[in-house]
Amino acid sequence: MKKITFLLVLVLFIVSCNKEPHFVLKGDIAGSDSITFLLQRRVDNKIKTIDSVTAKNGVFTMKGTLDYPDMVQLVAMSTPNRTSFYMDNSKMTITGHLDSLFAAVVTGSKTQDEYQAFIDSLKPLTQKSAELTTEYRAAVAAQNTTRASEIEKEYEDLSNQAIVLEKDFIKNNPGSYVSPSILRSLSYDMEPDELESYIAGLDTSVAKVQAVRDLKDRLEAKKKVAIGQKAIDFTMDDVNGKPVSLSSKLGSGLLLIDFWAGWCGPCRQENPNVVKVYNQFHKKGFNILGVSLDRTKDEWMKAIADDKLTWTQVSDLQYWNNAAAKLYAVDAIPANFLIDKNGIIIGKNLRGEELYNKVNEELNKSN
Repeated sequence: MKKITFLLVLVLFIVSCNKEPHFVLKGDIAGSDSITFLLQRRVDNKIKTIDSVTAKNGVFTMKGTLDYPDMVQLVAMSTPNRTSFYMDNSKMTITGHLDSLFAAVVTGSKTQDEYQAFIDSLKPLTQKSAELTTEYRAAVAAQNTTRASEIEKEYEDLSNQAIVLEKDFIKNNPGSYVSPSILRSLSYDMEPDELESYIAGLDTSVAKVQAVRDLKDRLEAKKKVAIGQKAIDFTMDDVNGKPVSLSSKLGSGLLLIDFWAGWCGPCRQENPNVVKVYNQFHKKGFNILGVSLDRTKDEWMKAIADDKLTWTQVSDLQYWNNAAAKLYAVDAIPANFLIDKNGIIIGKNLRGEELYNKVNEELNKSN
């Protein structure tokens, strides 16, 4: 009797293990005979291989378990070909051709279906953007600055329309594992209050996703450098290796902390405007502290000289690991923070005429 009971327990254990959530991915990729495929995902900001298999006549099967539905990458070894898609703990198939692996079709994943529906909703905008790109290049080649400026405004309108669609998806799909990833891309331009409201709107079922944990960390960092907060002090070396503190630049008027880099195209495009504002208002109490996210001193120094940046510049040459950028939750550049004489942040990410008008307004208040 005891032996029978033990066997029953063993059978129940095996059955229960088989019922644990797991995935089975069956592939049929033409042209991939004897190609080894890696299935990878990002865990704690590192790429982790979930499974690997060598295709026979282009056919293969992968198995494993995910903590939650997540974006994965299928990589064809010894080739430049790869594709990304959302994977669930379910039975899925992926079909396509090795030479166009990026276009492979994935079925059987509810999360991938949600993601594909989202991408499809953006297609009219992406198509229009592609058309504008062609037209913009033609306008620049023809030196038609008027039309080029019009197209830039149309680009901005398309971008705003895309943002609306992205936010609508998050609101309408709070339990989708796609929503945190979309929110992560939007969070760079969100103020803390807005970001916090979107995080709070997500279902608790997606709270364990790495993207949500990252968003919460980013939210706390953003709160510390929100408008109305005291600017966080830091010290970094200037171009001569001399330590310069933020606090040493405060107290005499307005100060702009300008995060940029020589390798950053949009930064270099904005620099002439920053130079203009500096030249216009420096003698009236406006100063700038440039913080570079460059990787080499030569690259940094050349950009300073080429763009005629005459204010104090500092950097630790650590690229995106720049210590000041981390303190100020800078995830994209150009980025800037306008600080008053009391060290309070009064403006963020001001560009073009917006920067000029804000500086002019604040200096007129103090006079």
